[in-house]
Amino acid sequence: MAMAIGDGDMAFDMVKQMKEYGMNPRLRSYGPALAIFCSNGDVEKAFMVEKHMLEHGVYPEEPELEALLKVSIEAGKSDKVYYVLHKLRISVRQVSPATANLIERWFKSKVASRVGKRKWDQELIIRAMENGGGGWHGKGWLGKGKWTIHHSPVGSDGLCKSCGAKLVTIDLDPMETENFAKSVAAIAAQREKKSSFQKFQVNAVVNGIRQMLPSRKWPLIVLHNRRITGEKMDEPFNKALIEKWRNADALYATPTGSNDDWYWLYAAIKCRCLMVTNDEMRDHLFQLLGTDFFPKWKERHQESEKGHWHIPIVSELENEDERIWLCCTRANSCLTEQDNSDVEKESHLSAPKKSKRSTSGRPKYQVEPQLAGDGNHDHRPTHLQELSSNGKTVVVSSLSKNHGSVLSELEAAENLGACLIDFQI
Repeated sequence: MAMAIGDGDMAFDMVKQMKEYGMNPRLRSYGPALAIFCSNGDVEKAFMVEKHMLEHGVYPEEPELEALLKVSIEAGKSDKVYYVLHKLRISVRQVSPATANLIERWFKSKVASRVGKRKWDQELIIRAMENGGGGWHGKGWLGKGKWTIHHSPVGSDGLCKSCGAKLVTIDLDPMETENFAKSVAAIAAQREKKSSFQKFQVNAVVNGIRQMLPSRKWPLIVLHNRRITGEKMDEPFNKALIEKWRNADALYATPTGSNDDWYWLYAAIKCRCLMVTNDEMRDHLFQLLGTDFFPKWKERHQESEKGHWHIPIVSELENEDERIWLCCTRANSCLTEQDNSDVEKESHLSAPKKSKRSTSGRPKYQVEPQLAGDGNHDHRPTHLQELSSNGKTVVVSSLSKNHGSVLSELEAAENLGACLIDFQI
């Protein structure tokens, strides 16, 4: 009823009252309120709904995130767009064509070209990426200027065939890793009849730490006990091998009736180490855990240390090399603090220059906006910025008495110069 009359507040109030009647809100419970607020362009209330969802353990999926992304783009809320893109990265990974079109619309917008940090600490960004798993930093938009969008495949080597960027092979952040380990332990504890797995949890950590030492210790070898008993193990070579592993404290034999998969899987996750196995992970165990715990670059879009984005689009093609990605880059997004200061020094002029021909033979354009207010045009701004784009230069003042006229002057200058003007306030 609330949806029918377009009353988002009523729809949202109904959800808030559900707890009082002993009902837990579900994803569909939030649909009407979210749809109304998003269609009305009410960004604040739309994200209030999303916040309420998260507080009650309900997580938005692609339709809800697409609605939040759309309302954020239409309102020009760059911080909200950034937030939703990372939500998509975590929960959706491969976006639908409709969502991809929406994301492309954002990157082609003037608002997108004007937002971003001109200066940033590259080491801080790299550390953030390392701490997050390698495929994102989450520190906000980097760089400024017009975005270039390509539809491009990513090769099996993880290289974008458009920009040449190398995508990270594994993107599993620490929180996901810990949650994965807990999930494995919880399911194993329920299904294992004996207490051997709980003992192994401690043992795996100890062994994992030993492997990090520079003393060249043996790796942890997990085998079911049936593999180290019987006639075959009476053979001299096999027997010597088993004894060698046991003497090195490198062998862990899982007991009869136990699934050895739990052991090597838990050890590898908990200790953040590499594992070698001939198991193709088709067992029901991995169906229980879900494919969500084995993310690779081809399953999740990424944000690079230069501020570029790569977003995979859902594909029915079996060959991953043919999947199309959105490759979103901008030329000046790799400015370092030193590079940027040099640009700024060169961009400040003491007085406007007369129009002249560029060395490429193309004309340079100048725009000197008039100062609004007293009509005295002799009081010209003392600082001007000269910005080039495709061989054209536009000079705009950095001061104006009427701040309200700045945007219109900039747009007029952009139309005259057929370029995009970047500026700082």
